[in-house]
Amino acid sequence: MRGIVLAGGAGTRLRPVTGITSKQLLPVYNKPMVYYPLSVLMHAGIQDILIISSPKYIGAFQELLGDGHRIGLDLHYAVQQHPDGLADALRLGRDFIGGEQIALILGDNIFYGHQLPTLLQRERESLSGCTLFGYPVADPERYGIAELDKDGKIVSIKEKPEKPTSNLAVTGLYFYDNDAISMADELTPSPRGELEITDLNLNYVESCRARLVNLGRGSAWFDTGTHDSLLEAATFVQIIEKRQGIRIACIEEIAYRMGFIDAVQLSAIGDSLGPTSDYGQYILDLAAA
Repeated sequence: MRGIVLAGGAGTRLRPVTGITSKQLLPVYNKPMVYYPLSVLMHAGIQDILIISSPKYIGAFQELLGDGHRIGLDLHYAVQQHPDGLADALRLGRDFIGGEQIALILGDNIFYGHQLPTLLQRERESLSGCTLFGYPVADPERYGIAELDKDGKIVSIKEKPEKPTSNLAVTGLYFYDNDAISMADELTPSPRGELEITDLNLNYVESCRARLVNLGRGSAWFDTGTHDSLLEAATFVQIIEKRQGIRIACIEEIAYRMGFIDAVQLSAIGDSLGPTSDYGQYILDLAAA
């Protein structure tokens, strides 16, 4: 399976803070936002990853992350000239994907859960068609909502329904088989001129090839598209890290624990960040443990 992080968009809801940088490069507490979706793909065991961004900011992502070899990844980059929709990422990533399965994640989505790595790896191994990840929300009228039958099978997805029959929001993480590429080619732009990911997902639903995984209790999901949600996510990360003495979405630690790099490589990364950085000292302590 190959991973795609879609880190484009204009970030208009976060202006003026996105006036000079990409939304996905903004800090969420103590690390860039893009670390969080990247960490999700790494937890799933994915090492070949494509990062898609706008022409204005793609160079900043390359400067931040490089080719990924430092943490055992093989990172690639592609430019999305215009915000043509989430499903457009599959067309842009066609050559990168090849004949592989795909994990697509939005660059402003943050996931957390103790059992998340196990769940992601299990879903990756058992993928057949499309797997969506749902999260219960208190205000379903604001989201794309998965409608389920009495057996819990997904039967439809409604965007911002006035009378929702479910409270399961479809999050910005999608696992697809390789058919998604040809299906994305057949999509037509919506009235707002974009290739909608919901239309792609509905194609899988209508052919009975989609399933929904309810992330449920014990996990957290943030769509950091507004100032309030960005602050909420940062506060959540701060509280968990302070109380438990861990680092959420520390991509260097994940690379080490997943076996992508060894302790010597991890220690070198810590040295490069420097012991005056709490983040760097955390990595040095981990490498020495």
